[in-house]
Amino acid sequence: MHALVATVLHHPEDARILHRQIRALLDAGHTVTYAAPFRERGVTPWPELEAVDLPRAVGRRRLRALRAARAALAEHAPKADVLLFHDPELMLALPRRRPATVWDVHEDAAAALLTKPWMPRPLRRPLAPVVRSFERRAESRMHLLLAEEGYRGRFAGAHPVVPNTTFVPERPARQPGHDRIVYLGHLSTARGAHELVEAGRLLRPHGVRVDVIGAADPSVRPMLRAAQQEGAVRWFGFVPNDRALRMVSGATAGVSLLHDTPNYRHSLPTKVVEYMAHGLPVITTPTPAAEALVTGRPEGACGIVVPHGDPRAAAEAALLLRGDPGLRSRFARTGHEIAREHYHWPVQAKAFVRQLEEWARAEPGLRTLPHRAPAPA
Repeated sequence: MHALVATVLHHPEDARILHRQIRALLDAGHTVTYAAPFRERGVTPWPELEAVDLPRAVGRRRLRALRAARAALAEHAPKADVLLFHDPELMLALPRRRPATVWDVHEDAAAALLTKPWMPRPLRRPLAPVVRSFERRAESRMHLLLAEEGYRGRFAGAHPVVPNTTFVPERPARQPGHDRIVYLGHLSTARGAHELVEAGRLLRPHGVRVDVIGAADPSVRPMLRAAQQEGAVRWFGFVPNDRALRMVSGATAGVSLLHDTPNYRHSLPTKVVEYMAHGLPVITTPTPAAEALVTGRPEGACGIVVPHGDPRAAAEAALLLRGDPGLRSRFARTGHEIAREHYHWPVQAKAFVRQLEEWARAEPGLRTLPHRAPAPA
């Protein structure tokens, strides 16, 4: 099977797209053409991929990327058995003649509009129904893969769920230490960037540093740079997932300070599972899925839940873990056991590849769609 995978919005080294899904396809013996913004992100594609460079969609500047994607998909779709795309925007760029087409849904796009700083505030709520209508239309025109069980309610039909899990080593490389906490993932206001910086300021006098690994929205970058200059955090920017996970190993705790927004209420933050997988206690705000995983499992707790918008509580949780090696070890051991048993990606990888193979077999060759989605102007 030959898969055409496309994104203009995500980083080409996105953990779910590259390190999990594409890796699974390659390991199963399939070939992959990967269309993504390699050059603008400074990424060298893997040699085993056929790489197609696309412009990056950023903020309100998306038309150039969509036009380029439309041309690239039209060129490469005839050579593919399945087309897998990751951005809802790419529904505007799908070629009319295409193979079995799959939208990988790993965000509540309508709810996410409420937190996008580039979207004018008066337009956020009115545009949400428009996004929902595109989602409903997609159900009749393509296959859907869902990254969360909580996404099922957005759609009328039943669609397979491929959870956004991670690789869980047989045992963590290091035991949790006592002098740093880590954040892994994209940074924004809604993801707790301000609280993370303030927690760093509170922890610095106690000799606990805050390591921040991830790209950031433009609106919070000046704050992060200033915080780094004053020593409140160490911000590393984007780091490929395999290297980033090595960096988090041995920290006192992993932190997730998501706000209480609709986009996060039904999602399990992948970073929480990644912390657990690598033997870190977790400090998280009480988004329902994260709280249930961290403190509601029968195996026991693997971290501490702190209130939304309370950096002092997050700092106090870090100091509690710092001062109690036994608690750190217990949380780390329990979290790793839960992750290994329930969230090890290779189990999901087999189901993911098998599902794409089934769809490709059911729709051999190209289909000509009777109605084309509106093209970008």
